[in-house]
Order: sequence, then C-alpha cells, then structure tokens
Amino acid sequence: MKACEIQGGFGIDSLQVVERAEPRPGAGQALVRMRAWSLNYRDLLLVKGNYNPKLKLPFTPLSDGAGEVVAVGDGVTRVKPGDRVAGIFMQSWLDGAVTEAKAASALGGAIAGVAAEQMLFDAEGLVHVPDHLNFDEAATLPCAAVTAWHALVSHGHVKAGDTVLVQGTGGVSIFALQFALLSGACVIATSSSDDKLARVLQLGASDGINYKTTPEWGKRVRELTGGQGVDHVVEVGGAGTLGESLRAVRMGGDISLIGVLASGGQFNPVPILMKSVRVQGIFVGSRSMFEAMNRAISQKQLRPTVDRVFSLADIRDAFRHMESGTHFGKIVVRA
Repeated sequence: MKACEIQGGFGIDSLQVVERAEPRPGAGQALVRMRAWSLNYRDLLLVKGNYNPKLKLPFTPLSDGAGEVVAVGDGVTRVKPGDRVAGIFMQSWLDGAVTEAKAASALGGAIAGVAAEQMLFDAEGLVHVPDHLNFDEAATLPCAAVTAWHALVSHGHVKAGDTVLVQGTGGVSIFALQFALLSGACVIATSSSDDKLARVLQLGASDGINYKTTPEWGKRVRELTGGQGVDHVVEVGGAGTLGESLRAVRMGGDISLIGVLASGGQFNPVPILMKSVRVQGIFVGSRSMFEAMNRAISQKQLRPTVDRVFSLADIRDAFRHMESGTHFGKIVVRA
C-alpha cells in the first residue's frame, strides 16, 4: 500500500509517497481503507518544520481522513467491516475536558498521522460519518469542523438571533459560518479578497468586510451591529487580529481563539476586563462533540465546502495550494 512521509528534512519537497506492508488489526483495533484526506494549516506548519522542529523523521502527516472499515480485531463492537468512518483528532479524547494525556494522542502531530491507504485505529477512536456525505466531504470533518462546532456550539452555545464574526475563508471559518447559520445566527465575515467575500455572501453571510481596505474592521463590525458588537468571534488570526476582535465583540461577548495565522500586532488585554469578554482557547474537540456535530449535519443535510481535490501522488501540489492562501474552504487529497 501507499503512504506519505516527511523524509530527510522539512519542507513541502520532503514529502514522499512510499510503499508499506499492509497492516493487520489486533485486539480492539479496526483497519480502515482510507478514501480521502483533508489538509489543515497545522499540517502545513508541521511539514515546514514550524509546528515541531524536533519532530523525529520520517513522519506520516495529516490528522483528517475518512474511509471504510475492512477488518476488525478481537473484541471490537463499535464498528464493523463496511462502515464508513473517520478518525477523531485526539484518539484518546472521547468525552469530558481535554487533558495532557488526551492531547498526546493527536493524530498527525503528537502521534503519526493518517496519510496512508490503510490505517490501523483503536476502534474507540472512530466515528461513523453522515450517510449523505461522500468521502471527500467526510474527510474534512475531524479537525476544522469539530473545532468550529466546539467554538460555537459546545462552548459558545450560539442561538437564533446571535451575531457571529468569522475571519477569512479557510476550513474552520467556513464551517463556523455554516454552523452559525444552522443555529439561526447572523454572520459577518472578513477577508482580503472581494471575490471571496462575494462567495461568503452567497453562502448566507449578511455582510463582508475587506480587512485590507478596512484595516479598522472592528469599528465597521460595530457599525453593522448598531454599535453593540457581535456575540461571538471565531478568532483564527491570533495577536495580529485579536485587538480588532476585541473592538468588534459586544460587552460580555465571546471570543474563541483558534489559530495563529496573523503575525505581529499589539495586543492590549484591558478590553477583556473592561468588556467582561470570555476568551477561550479551542483545541479541536472530543468524540462526543464530533458525534453531536454529525447528528446536526445529517439532520440538516449540510455539505462541507470543498475547494479542490488532489491525488495522493500530487500531495505536494495540495500543500502548495494551501500555502498560497487562495483556497476557499477545504483542500482534499483523494486516495
């Protein structure tokens, strides 16, 4: 079978497709034939050596993928051959709060990832994917979708009538837009591209703000909300955008801190105090969150936004596409 590894050093050009022996499931394990994978910004950081410069190579990247169970080991009752499944991001985070031990089971980072045609999983680390999704779509769920769900639903308790601000048009932000709309909330989106803003309006956002032409976009958000500010901010920028997010959020509002895409910037923590804002770090989510999200996706027949699909042989091109920042939604690699 084929697998992808980072070999010889960091960088996109270090990605190699290699041949491996087919694994066999042991007790408690399930063997999954992977049909598709999706990329996250974390994967790009890892491949380039920015996520963990001390990572031992060769290493199998990617946390997100979906496929079908082909065999199970002794004692497995959670899944059976033929089931359509995806692995959860942290293989040991089934429910409750995250811990250091659970975080140490994160695929494609703390432990080897899923970029192989056949993967062994602990059966408890798998979830069934919604029936109406194809494998390309299902492969987008484990990290970006669960992160957005955790931020807005499990943590943020978004409800009808709320206003949500999403930043950019990457995987987490587009899922956050979809889940917010699913809950009856209003969505304002930011982007540096007017073309992408036109697309988020087509998806249902009420307003779009170009942060290049409107650098004080937090002020514009307050204008759009009658001077009140938004109830929720899905913050994927980090220090480079957090100041404007604090300007944009309402008194007593909620900021879910997810990414570190924007460098630089000055961060003044005083508004957190003066506005009584909740700032919560969101590191993906548990299996129970994943399953709750899948029930909502199935009920509403929601479909993820897939930007482009690449073959495993062209995985370097998929990463270069992510590096370009031109994607809208999720980048998928198909087996």
